[in-house]
Amino acid sequence: MNDNHIFKNLKNDLPAGLVVFLVAVPLCLGIALASGAPLFSGIIAGIVGGILVTIFSGSSLGVSGPAAGLAVIVLAAIEELGSYEVFLVAVMIGGAIQILLGIGRAGIIGYYFPTSVIKGMLAAIGIIIFLKQIPHAFGYDADPEGDMSFVQVDGENTFSELINMINFISPGALLIASLSLIILIIWEQPFIKRIKIFEIVQGPLVVVTLGIVLGMVLQGSDFGIAAENMVNLPVSDSLAGFAGQFTLPDFSGITQSGVWVVGVTIAIVASLETLLSVEATDKLDPQKRVTPTNRELRAQGIGNMVSGLIGGLPVTQVIVRSSANIQSGGKTKMASLIHGIMLFLAVLLIPNLLNKIPLASLAAILMVVGYKLAKPSLFKEMYSKGLLQFIPFVVTIVAIVFTDLLVGIGIGMTVAIFNILMKNLKNPYVLKETHDATNEHYRIVLSEQVTFLNKAQILKQLNNIPDGAEVLIDASKCVFIEHDVIEIIDDFRESAQYRDIKLKIYDMEHLNLGNYQLNFNPHMIGKQELNQMPPEEQLVVTAPK
Repeated sequence: MNDNHIFKNLKNDLPAGLVVFLVAVPLCLGIALASGAPLFSGIIAGIVGGILVTIFSGSSLGVSGPAAGLAVIVLAAIEELGSYEVFLVAVMIGGAIQILLGIGRAGIIGYYFPTSVIKGMLAAIGIIIFLKQIPHAFGYDADPEGDMSFVQVDGENTFSELINMINFISPGALLIASLSLIILIIWEQPFIKRIKIFEIVQGPLVVVTLGIVLGMVLQGSDFGIAAENMVNLPVSDSLAGFAGQFTLPDFSGITQSGVWVVGVTIAIVASLETLLSVEATDKLDPQKRVTPTNRELRAQGIGNMVSGLIGGLPVTQVIVRSSANIQSGGKTKMASLIHGIMLFLAVLLIPNLLNKIPLASLAAILMVVGYKLAKPSLFKEMYSKGLLQFIPFVVTIVAIVFTDLLVGIGIGMTVAIFNILMKNLKNPYVLKETHDATNEHYRIVLSEQVTFLNKAQILKQLNNIPDGAEVLIDASKCVFIEHDVIEIIDDFRESAQYRDIKLKIYDMEHLNLGNYQLNFNPHMIGKQELNQMPPEEQLVVTAPK
């Protein structure tokens, strides 16, 4: 990405940055709450991710901040280490390790995730966002914003919460969420997009403004919005009070082995989440730009070192805010930078105004984001690509929805790899057979890579060849054959003399056969001898059997 052109798309990046800012506020607070950390620590991580990481990052559309996937790790680490200040040392260590990973070019790991799994991850996150926001839209906010796990911190799970919320419906919140959804849907219609003013005034801004106005109008009535259903930013009366919300690490904890274990854990998990998000964001990018992953790891490492130094949670690149950025029309990294600057100025200057935003308004915005990530057309597209793509896609979705991001990705990857292995097992060779008046002729053409995984199928085929047949094993296309398979062919060579089978082996000399080379010599034929064979014995291969 050319950073020199980030100011050329302000008309797109400014409104996109505003939308990401509105989405980020409750997520930063909710993740801090779910992590058992001070609320302001989530805001610090959001500011660091939005400003500092963006400056050092090479991602055009990625947005960084506190990640829901780390909440459980952070919660357990704070309890284990005894204080939040000691935990901050581990965050800094994690950041330093990430910088080393970037220097060591570990970012290449991100390119090994199959497209089917990445698209499944996006769809799963979309479904989770949508489902998790329904209770907030109904005015039930016991589960913090940003909690992405199936088993929630409030004791419910993603689906049981949908039943539980019925007992806690807030009519005012439901009214605001319903009106907000209607506005957002209208804003997506082509006739609205043709009106110039609406290119600048984004639907989410209208929704938030409406929420604030309705919240004030409904106050004191039966439709009034309770304080727990509003954004809840920490408020400072002075600049000194604002500065007092930052926390310094307790560096005496650096000698504790547990701090280093947590630091390594944060580095690995945060790096993996970042690389997954980078891959997903690049796939969503309309311009299909490619993020330099090693630079991204270094940027995240710098961010985590600074976040830990001033009291913030660990940061990663996060797909929810990144996808909100893309869907809102962001074009360059300026959108992410704008969101970070807005976050800093808002908590410094107007926290009281932000605390008038109903969570129901933000729930409507996130529900639209979630729907766009998991559109029915995506499922149709993946199905049209065949089961080899569709099965890992669906398995990844189900696994993430019912567990969490990293576990679900692991399950999806396992299924994708298993599918590839099964596909490979079915294609170790091509077989053609013909018959003349007296004999049956078989030609087995080995594929480029033949490994121990192909043993069973090759053995089965050789055993099925009838006595008295003529067999040609063609290794001309083969570049690697494992000794397990060579052993099977050698055993077949020995049994062939007892079964009156005439065996010929073509072009196997170029492979490293070790001691088997001598055993096969009497049966080896060259290209000239192959061309002199009768047509029925040359057996021109046309298709797999």
